[in-house]
Amino acid sequence: MVGCKSKKAPAKPVEPTIVKLAPSQIDNSLKEKTYELGTRILMTCNTSKFKPFNTSEATPSVIQNTTQTRLTKTCLKFRLKYGAFKDLDLVEVIHNKTENIRIFRYKALYEKKIANKELRVTLNQDNKVSAINSRDWINVYKP
Repeated sequence: MVGCKSKKAPAKPVEPTIVKLAPSQIDNSLKEKTYELGTRILMTCNTSKFKPFNTSEATPSVIQNTTQTRLTKTCLKFRLKYGAFKDLDLVEVIHNKTENIRIFRYKALYEKKIANKELRVTLNQDNKVSAINSRDWINVYKP
């Protein structure tokens, strides 16, 4: 007995929509920009002074939502719980190809060692901050 078997063409590999990038793969000017903008917000907790974002740095919604009053309210909680803000350490960058954004994941370092916080700075396709938020640090990226 001889049989014929039709062969299927190999399936094209599905390209991932979310790609993790090492900090070394990112242009230094973008790393410096996100670091400066992130530290500008968190240093407000130490100095009580905030230089507002401008339209070349952030989207209108980020500019509108990032106010001295709002930051002061958040800073009070953070200073009591974690102590003074020290620095940011860039861990990884996530490129979301579907939305064409890059998410810079920084580990926020505070005076008290119990602090395990993350600061996410999201840049849109124009390299403007389209979102910035803080959350508890976890080693694995979750949107």
